[in-house]
Amino acid sequence: MTKDLSKIAKQKKIKYFLISFVDLFGVLRSKLVPAEAIKEMQKNGAGFAGFATWLDMTPADADMFAIPDPDSLIQLPWKKEVGWLASDLWMNGKPVEASPRVMLKKQISKLAKNNMVLKSGVECEYFLINPEGTAIADNKDIQSKPCYDQSALMRQYDLIKEICDSMLKMGWNPYQNDHEDANGQFEMNWDYTDSLNTADRHVFFKFMVKSIAEKNGLRATFMPKPFEKLTGNGCHAHISLWKGNKNLFLDNGDKLGLTRLAYNFLGGILNSAEALSSFFNPTINSYRRIDAPVTSSGATWSPSKISYTGNNRTHMIRVPDPGRFELRLMDGSANPYLLQAGIIAAGVDGMEKKRDPGHPLFVNMYTEGDNYPNIKKLPYDLENALEYLSNNEVLLSAFGEKTITSYLKLKELELKDFNSKEKFSKEDQITSWEKINTLDC
Repeated sequence: MTKDLSKIAKQKKIKYFLISFVDLFGVLRSKLVPAEAIKEMQKNGAGFAGFATWLDMTPADADMFAIPDPDSLIQLPWKKEVGWLASDLWMNGKPVEASPRVMLKKQISKLAKNNMVLKSGVECEYFLINPEGTAIADNKDIQSKPCYDQSALMRQYDLIKEICDSMLKMGWNPYQNDHEDANGQFEMNWDYTDSLNTADRHVFFKFMVKSIAEKNGLRATFMPKPFEKLTGNGCHAHISLWKGNKNLFLDNGDKLGLTRLAYNFLGGILNSAEALSSFFNPTINSYRRIDAPVTSSGATWSPSKISYTGNNRTHMIRVPDPGRFELRLMDGSANPYLLQAGIIAAGVDGMEKKRDPGHPLFVNMYTEGDNYPNIKKLPYDLENALEYLSNNEVLLSAFGEKTITSYLKLKELELKDFNSKEKFSKEDQITSWEKINTLDC
């Protein structure tokens, strides 16, 4: 039975609802709806002009309606009178195919035909910076290897506690918070769940962190590379496939603890990795993190080549434990829905085509990668990644040529704007264009 949001509002004393969706560029869009009007909105959706968002529409297109998913409801822990809702976009009585949440649900349905569910967890890294975006917030955070620095962590205790307390109240089961490898950088982890729920939570997490940081006089950024010499913001995903209570990736008799199905799924991701970069690393700034110059800590912690291994963080994919693998390609600017959708699309192709990932490499790819010239490299920049996407039959088939064309069109407009003002080079300083357009990604 569908939950009645009007009744829930009265029970939880919610006065307003944020009916939200994410566009192709990962921008969170919303309308603030009084609880008295939520009954109608739950039935017919909140109206939006699609052209006003990054969805490749025109001013002549019909109204677009965001129909809220009541199962996604989150009562803002820091403003309890407001309830947040993820929504699916509809136009002319049909789902909007090029809306990211719809794109993800389409991929989920492919797995559901075989009673399969992708479960995933994301590791979100972010910087706490000054409101102007020019420096990290803590001027005492100066260690050359600041990872896990207790003093720096505790100086931000009140803010991090508020975020973690919020996750506890929401039932996400957060289990650790830490200072990451860059000065001013933090990571927070919570339990894995099904891919749609994880994507919804990922969207809300970014909104929550930014909101609480602002409330505390700071600014939070998930920008892939906000500072040239510091480690960038990754967004690692841990992946497993389930049928009921059975982990279809788990084989304790295998050297890495993976089933043949898991290797095929992994093989699909390796096969489409260059094209997936356009989803997983969707900004110009993203490519300052991939195959980047060495950082002040001594390592970028980001991949440069398309490879997999055991418990070794220098590869694009690592297998830390039996029954799952970690995909380390994504960064903080990745659209949470396209992140999960891309994984499923490539993984399903791998299972259907029985793609063989080859043998794992048990080497340090940062120091020994050049010894393996036959291993494919990741795209150098966004333009290169988009070219791979335009020619990738797996993703074109999975999402539809029209949807991919829309994504490419919008991204090419972004590139055109950048190239008219700046020049991209990993050796040069981060441009003002990148800061203006990516700090709040």
